[in-house]
Amino acid sequence: MKKLLTLLTCIVAIAASAQNGSKWDLRKLVDYAMKNNISVKQAEVQARITALQYKQAKLNQYPTANFGTGAGLQFGRSVDPTTNQFTTSELLYQNYSLQGGAQIYNWGRIKHNIAASQFSALAGLADVEKAANDVALNVCVYYLQALSANEQININSIQIQQTLAQLSDTKKRVDAGALPELNSVELEAQLASDSSNYINSKTSFEQSLLSLKGLLNIDAAASFEIATPSVDKIPLESILDMQPEIVYQLALNNQPQQKGDSLRIEAGKKNVLASRAQLYPTISGNYSLSSTYNNKALEVTSSSQFIAPIGKVNVGGTDYNVFSNTPFTSYTYGNTPYTSQLNQNFQQAVGINIAVPIFNNGQRRIAYEQSKLNLQSYQIARDQSNQKLKLDIYTAYTNATNAMQKFTASQKQVDAAQKAYDFSKKRYDVGLLSTLDLITNQNKLLSAKTQQLSNQFDYVFRMKLLEFYKGLGLKL
Repeated sequence: MKKLLTLLTCIVAIAASAQNGSKWDLRKLVDYAMKNNISVKQAEVQARITALQYKQAKLNQYPTANFGTGAGLQFGRSVDPTTNQFTTSELLYQNYSLQGGAQIYNWGRIKHNIAASQFSALAGLADVEKAANDVALNVCVYYLQALSANEQININSIQIQQTLAQLSDTKKRVDAGALPELNSVELEAQLASDSSNYINSKTSFEQSLLSLKGLLNIDAAASFEIATPSVDKIPLESILDMQPEIVYQLALNNQPQQKGDSLRIEAGKKNVLASRAQLYPTISGNYSLSSTYNNKALEVTSSSQFIAPIGKVNVGGTDYNVFSNTPFTSYTYGNTPYTSQLNQNFQQAVGINIAVPIFNNGQRRIAYEQSKLNLQSYQIARDQSNQKLKLDIYTAYTNATNAMQKFTASQKQVDAAQKAYDFSKKRYDVGLLSTLDLITNQNKLLSAKTQQLSNQFDYVFRMKLLEFYKGLGLKL
């Protein structure tokens, strides 16, 4: 018995010491979860992807430019890249090219793609907000569960202290012969039951903390303590200000799911226009600049003039040389320098293309029809989300009303059970009531307090859910 008393004293002391030190309140929990939760991080990655797609869509409206160069060994019968003549000489070559184009007219396809990508990027940001809101709501749920379990720990702790006091007093009476030993045994059994309830409450509290750690992406083995404000001090809006239709109309404008659905519908409309534009001809411009070099190209490096005989005549049996009146020119050749070749072989071209889609295996027509179906799918998803939102709000309001009524009724039940217990305790102290009857009344009081606590936290959660839908955020 002494070991049990020592264990219970240590458990209560540990529970009390856990209230000290650095603690996490709801605001700190929510802020941390929004930054570190894995689901939120994943939504942020997707949002960055859609932002890049929007950036790409904007860049598509500008002209393109691509530079290239190549070098190699050419042999056998081939075309000299500098003279465009056939040659069998082995040569080394290098070429350069700069080419690109620009869309001139495409029936607004690029413009619609840019608008669709912008709406999609904004929808991605709304998805991040939705993921953060979902995490915040789950944090609130587990936080309230932890507070409820902590309050249950306090109730069970007081119950243990009462049972210990009764057991100590009863043992004295048993030792004095005023009460039978059965009374002491019954109280010991009740103490064991109270201890089991206390441990169950502690387990529930620890499980709620583990769930919070999971949402916050914190190591399960890390030290973690939460602030435990009194449930009576949690601020609540008036139920009269939470009429479901009013809350629903506000939620349509402030909930990120509804924002994202509307943005996706706008993106779908623009995608339909962009897909339709692919069915019509497009006009584009193109340009190219190029030059080439090879190591066999020759150029004149010097020249000289001379008079050479062009034949002979025989006069009187004697040969005489015949010279031209115009001197001959002699040329000396050398390899053409690298930069000179690039300058001499520089080519430029500019043109306009008209592309008329005639038959492409139905790909463009099917893409257009699919874009219209995608738009219809977005609209149905929006209607479904709005319907679910309205149902959730009306359900939350009904549950909040019922929880408030249950909480009010359980308060009266606790008052009645407290009076019954106090009266039975006085009768037990003077020996007019059996231990079993005292324990029965004590358990009824514990049950009434537990039910009241459950109803109170249920009411708080339902009201917080309505405040969340109304756009008031989460605050405890």
